[in-house]
Amino acid sequence: MRSKRFNYGLVTAAYWGFTLTDGALRMLVLLYFYRLGYSPLEIAFLFVFYEIFGVITNLIGGWIGNRLGLKITLFSGLGIQIGALIMLAGFSPAWPLWAAVSYVTAAQALSGVAKDLTKMSSKSAVKLLVSGDDHGGLFKWVALLTGSKNALKGVGFFMGGALLAAYGFQGALYAMAGALAVLLAGCAVLLEGTIGQVNRGLKFREIFSKNPNINILSAARLFLFGSRDIWFVVGLPLYLAATMGWSNEAVGGYLAAWVVGYGVVQALAPKILRKAAGAPDDAQSRRWILILIAVTAAIAAALVLNVMPVVAVLGGLIVFGFVFAVNSAIHSYLILAYTEADKIAMNVGFYYMANAGGRLAGTVLSGLAYQWGGMLACLSLSALFLLASWATSLRLDPPGGRVRQN
Repeated sequence: MRSKRFNYGLVTAAYWGFTLTDGALRMLVLLYFYRLGYSPLEIAFLFVFYEIFGVITNLIGGWIGNRLGLKITLFSGLGIQIGALIMLAGFSPAWPLWAAVSYVTAAQALSGVAKDLTKMSSKSAVKLLVSGDDHGGLFKWVALLTGSKNALKGVGFFMGGALLAAYGFQGALYAMAGALAVLLAGCAVLLEGTIGQVNRGLKFREIFSKNPNINILSAARLFLFGSRDIWFVVGLPLYLAATMGWSNEAVGGYLAAWVVGYGVVQALAPKILRKAAGAPDDAQSRRWILILIAVTAAIAAALVLNVMPVVAVLGGLIVFGFVFAVNSAIHSYLILAYTEADKIAMNVGFYYMANAGGRLAGTVLSGLAYQWGGMLACLSLSALFLLASWATSLRLDPPGGRVRQN
């Protein structure tokens, strides 16, 4: 039997490979359908089922992972993504709008299921790698996995723009499906045994955590990620393409650089917080959310005052990304610090259900806000979501300390 570290390395490699295709697919769909003449709101709705099924998958997938093991959920995620890519390659721009939107959203729904099965499996595996009382080690491993994932998603954004320009929509999708098939085959051969603590006695109703800290943190996560996607999913790419006249490659390149930088900051979060021998707490999360509110408000104010809008948006959102990355790393540690060892997959799945719910809200609101009031509307709504995240997290307990009971 191979070591836990070897198995974890394979799970992480699978997650990294999946992440590249996930980032590339998002950029492919957004840029391709924008060039076909779809409106911002129509583009946003292409991603709605991706997020809706992410919510459902995280809710059910964690329970399945705890009952059957994380290996099942990991392989299922990779296989479903291959099917989604092949399905999307069958799209024809000659179809009527209703048929095109229905078909693409169905393919995106499959991709949403695949993404959250894969993510839940890899994030849960981190908890199994370190001892229960090693909070500093847990924070470092979580920060490294989350940061590397987001850096690779940024590379995926660039890859999506480049593949679209070089091979077209269908060629890019078939190439990614083939690469994932090779990755899935390799993991199936090399990954031995089960991953995670299998508990077949868990009831479905236990999905909803009895630990109030997990519920509170999940709500705060929903608003935090909604605040990012309100400007990031539709608003920013279309602002760069329509207002600034950037090409597909330029839009993909900028978003790639932003997400890569965001991932690097996440990986370095323990050093940034000067917590090499320890881990952050709930109070630090609230402080970083307040900083994020100030940054978002400053960018919006610069747009209102017409103070070099291009510099305000591009430069300001780099600062936003830095602060957001630290906050996200703190949240990713806290969920594992709060969760019980025998319910890792289920609690992580519940938490990322809230994460997907925030992305769903942010995706729809991004299209609505940008169509209604451009980037200023996106940023203003983002600030309101951040305020809600801060207020929600006021009731969190320190990790490892006394847990408030309902």
